[in-house]
Amino acid sequence: MRGQPGFFDVEDRLQRLSDLGDQLDAFARVVDFEMFRPELEAALGYSDRSRGGRPPFDPVMMFKILVIQASNNLSDDRAEFLINDRLSFMRFLGLGLADKAPDAKTIWIFRERLTKAGAIEGLFARFDAAVREAGYIPMSGQIVDASLIAAPKQRNSDGEKADIKAGRVPQAWQGHPAKLR
Repeated sequence: MRGQPGFFDVEDRLQRLSDLGDQLDAFARVVDFEMFRPELEAALGYSDRSRGGRPPFDPVMMFKILVIQASNNLSDDRAEFLINDRLSFMRFLGLGLADKAPDAKTIWIFRERLTKAGAIEGLFARFDAAVREAGYIPMSGQIVDASLIAAPKQRNSDGEKADIKAGRVPQAWQGHPAKLR
């Protein structure tokens, strides 16, 4: 560890990300996300909060999470983790290091409410149009949501392994077509 972080360390890191071509930074520069607020608020139909309860996350920020998910092919759980992990995601969403980020269930509920209201396709069509109008081509699949799966164990004998390496089919496999796969 180099010691205590400096006052400008995070800002320097964010500038470096921008210099390297942060896709989300480009989105933030070319798309006015506030244009989605009226449609989001109408589709979500949040109450006036006169009955109390915890206030919802900002709908524009939540829509930006859906943009992150769509452009990076992320599940809700993976999005929750990466929002808490990545400075570029936090900057795009307007979150500081100490701010609370929505969890996977909150992201799912938000998307479901937009889907049931029939608004999600229109919102993304408007987003894609805004990106194209700025001279960019919207792409997806830049990050893969990885899952680890155990590979099947090989149970070949040393003699079978030697035959396989030599390009021969082991004698014991002749009557077992499944082994040839």
